[in-house]
Amino acid sequence: MDLSIQVSNVSKQYRLGQVGTGTLRNDLNRLWHQLRGKEDPYLKIGQENDRTRKAEQDYVWALQDINFEVKQGEVLGIIGRNGAGKSTLLKILSKITAPTTGEIVINGRIASLLEVGTGFHPELTGRENIYLNGAILGMRKFEIRKKFDEIVDFSGVAAYIDTPVKRYSSGMYVRLAFAVSAFLESEILVVDEVLAVGDAEFQQKCLGRMKDVSSNLGKTVLFVSHNMAAIQNLCTKGLLLQNGKVELMDELEKVLTVYNSKLYESDQIVPNSGKPVYLKDVKSYKKGHPDLPISTGCTAIFEFLIHSEKNVDQVVLGIGINDYMGTRVMTPFSLYDDTFYTLVPGENVIQCEIPFFSLKPGTYNAEVYVGTKEDVFDYYNKGIKLIIETVEKGVIRHIPNATQGAIIVDQKWY
Repeated sequence: MDLSIQVSNVSKQYRLGQVGTGTLRNDLNRLWHQLRGKEDPYLKIGQENDRTRKAEQDYVWALQDINFEVKQGEVLGIIGRNGAGKSTLLKILSKITAPTTGEIVINGRIASLLEVGTGFHPELTGRENIYLNGAILGMRKFEIRKKFDEIVDFSGVAAYIDTPVKRYSSGMYVRLAFAVSAFLESEILVVDEVLAVGDAEFQQKCLGRMKDVSSNLGKTVLFVSHNMAAIQNLCTKGLLLQNGKVELMDELEKVLTVYNSKLYESDQIVPNSGKPVYLKDVKSYKKGHPDLPISTGCTAIFEFLIHSEKNVDQVVLGIGINDYMGTRVMTPFSLYDDTFYTLVPGENVIQCEIPFFSLKPGTYNAEVYVGTKEDVFDYYNKGIKLIIETVEKGVIRHIPNATQGAIIVDQKWY
């Protein structure tokens, strides 16, 4: 399979604050070096792109030493926290901005949808913008005309196609912009989080179209999103960025698992001791073996340690377990079983037993709750990392593929 995109040692540096070297002499010296193909004499090393820390230097690496390849027809999901460098990478690939260092080889034309209104002129009508975008991609007028009706039909803005796009809502803007990018003759489609602006029905249409252009038309798709369900539904491979660097590029399942483990680094509760009733700790282990982690098919124990300043009646406890896409997959809750507890002053230990823990191996996060029917005493929603690494021997012979769901049922066939 031919390579569609090859990125080699790409870095992008930005200067914080005022842009320029500071003097006309130095600006001219920089230009002279650029004309001769020499390295920028004023390029500074700069600090890592960690948005959580206050900048200590004037320069920051938005991207640093990025290397990856995308084959023709592949759908690559690019994920990472806000500020990881995802949009910067797409802008470089779309030639909106140039890399500071490194080289990019692209085989084919790129249609990109990076933000609302990209490539559209607000004073032109929707019809005129379709032809303008086609011309930018190097298409002839008759080629654009052949695709015109499909574009308008997909976008659903036929009634406004001769209206200046500055009068469009953000949703209409995105509908038409995506339709133009997806239907015009380009070999590579680049889509940023902008699809989140559209409604649910249109998002499904967009995902379906991106699947179609990759599998049936052989187009390469690069998709950036924080919607892990959309990433999993569409992409075959994943690229994880962290602080402007490639953390991992691999099969999507592996990348999503690593990403989830990065989101929830801690497996311990940070007690909120300022409350009269608060969660002090939550442990999970295999029944009868407090030193062993939960495994698929075992009898699992979740042990709550709760501090109370007074006697409290009718207390309920709950655990919400989410997968790496943030989807709730299990919610043990004492209220469902009509089980209530009485807390006494001091430390209280309460256990929840699950006889057959049915989640398959993987990384999950758990949210924990303590309160009554009417009041919430403490709710730890930052997520406690829960790793299930093994399967209980003699219980389950086969672990289904990830696409077959997160739950393994204890079953009998007759």
